[in-house]
Amino acid sequence: MNATASMALKLIPKSLETQPVFLCIDDTIVPKYGKKFEDVSKLFDHSAHHGSGYLNGHCFVSVMLCVPVWDKDRIVYQALPLSYRMWQKKESKLELAASMVRQVMPELAEKKNVILLCDSWYTKGDLVSVVDEYQNLGLIGNARYDSVLYDLAPQPTGKRGRPAKHGRRLSVERDFTLSGEKICGYYIGTRRVLTNIFGTSQVLAYVTSTEKEGGSRRLFFSTVFPAQLQIFCAWQEKAPLNQTGSAWMDYIPLFLYAFRWNIEVGYYEQKTFWSLCSYMVRSRKGIEMLVNLINIAYCAMKLLPYQEESFSKYRKESVQDFRFALSERIRQEVFFATFVKKSENIIKSSALMRTLKYLVRQKEHYL
Repeated sequence: MNATASMALKLIPKSLETQPVFLCIDDTIVPKYGKKFEDVSKLFDHSAHHGSGYLNGHCFVSVMLCVPVWDKDRIVYQALPLSYRMWQKKESKLELAASMVRQVMPELAEKKNVILLCDSWYTKGDLVSVVDEYQNLGLIGNARYDSVLYDLAPQPTGKRGRPAKHGRRLSVERDFTLSGEKICGYYIGTRRVLTNIFGTSQVLAYVTSTEKEGGSRRLFFSTVFPAQLQIFCAWQEKAPLNQTGSAWMDYIPLFLYAFRWNIEVGYYEQKTFWSLCSYMVRSRKGIEMLVNLINIAYCAMKLLPYQEESFSKYRKESVQDFRFALSERIRQEVFFATFVKKSENIIKSSALMRTLKYLVRQKEHYL
């Protein structure tokens, strides 16, 4: 995990050292139809579309690191999954995720802003408590709609008695004033609040809705405030960050939550093109080693265009296209290394030898 993180941090140019880096937390389910795999169990899959939400399989918790790099005159974030850990039900997924964050944070000690991104399942005490352990670590996460919110504590009145720890209880429906117009498809309201999840620390609460009046609302928390983010909005690759002006500055933490989707893309790519779900190893240790070996190969492929100039054109290509091109290059190398160089002139015809030598020269010319 730390070796991959160290390599990823080397991609960041000096001009972008003040940019935030992101740690995305999530889990994924790998269905297994046999019951002879160690620690296989019945799991609930909220995304299942086969009539039942339950299946036999393994659940893996993972951490992904997103680092900024230049793409011409725009900033893009390269996403690299750091590690997978199998959930064994001996500890909660929150505790497992927290231990993985603690493992990687020493590598990120020099970064000014490290931001955890997670969905509502992980915006809870065991993971939130990690934020207080590191000065440069913040969290932006989706939260349950019914999370308890309080207004900030009122100013002391000078009267006798213990001062109030917080203000009145807030309602997501009534106490958030939504923006006058849609921003990226949503009306957004924000205010500083206190909540039981973060204890006595003030956080920004965001409420989003597709409708100005009525409609369902979603709740987000951010321990990161806009003033903390030294981010060059005009240089971002995509909206809304590249359109952010003074009127939208309060919404920047909410916009940054969109980077969490990178971990879902990573799951799709590894399961579809890197056979992440196809392991047949039975022991838990063997499964974890194999899954992380696949992950290392996947990360090495994503790092290669930044390490080797001859592959730089694949920095923005899809994973499947680059994987195909890389496999073709490997097959060529194996062919020329083993067949051409070891071919026997006595057995091979002179015409074939001339053709092979011509192909070798052409290959060396284009490389």
